[in-house]
Amino acid sequence: MSKMTVEVVTPERVVYSGQASMVIARGVQGDLGILPKHMPMVTPLKIAPVQIKVEGDQVVRMAVSGGFMEVRGDKVTILAETAEMPGDIDVERAKASKGRAEKRLSEKYPELDVQRAERSLQRALARIDVTK
Repeated sequence: MSKMTVEVVTPERVVYSGQASMVIARGVQGDLGILPKHMPMVTPLKIAPVQIKVEGDQVVRMAVSGGFMEVRGDKVTILAETAEMPGDIDVERAKASKGRAEKRLSEKYPELDVQRAERSLQRALARIDVTK
């Protein structure tokens, strides 16, 4: 099976770099499955888990917060605001963040920044999801 190079980069560091047979990411218009020799494209990403299929049944999962994915030739580059591998995630902290965001959204006080609270909730859910 053919492979492609995948890099996940944040402003601070390279989070992942390696060969893969498939990348699954959530774009703004839905989930995308990228295989080697995919047509060139650039798409904004939502806050969601990204899956990178490596050897056999092995899948590298990470929580990605926004950014873009570029597919060109046999290379996929994800330029993310943040990207966290499961081992880098404090699950209890993510659960606490989820609870705070849900509480804020349910209170509906006038000065609430709804978009910020929703993004916080999405980040917490993505973090919790990749640690399962």
